[in-house]
Amino acid sequence: MDFKVCIATFGAIFVAELADKTQMIGLTLSGKTGKPFAVWTGSVVAYMVVTVITVVVGALLGKYLKPDIIRYIGGALFILIGIGMLLGKI
Repeated sequence: MDFKVCIATFGAIFVAELADKTQMIGLTLSGKTGKPFAVWTGSVVAYMVVTVITVVVGALLGKYLKPDIIRYIGGALFILIGIGMLLGKI
């Protein structure tokens, strides 16, 4: 295993996910249901499934597209989604 890639990925995701909507939902559900372990389990499983899907799709795209193209498409989608959110379309 390449620990440098693993640590870089952990750091990027950890910082990106801090205090986002996912954490607010977990906080709310834990307080509302009084079952923090069940909320934690559901959150971890959901994130694992989403991560598996994104890693598989990324690996497949990486075989057929250059990394720069993937980065540009991702950046463009991020900007378009942000504009859609600002305009109230998303």
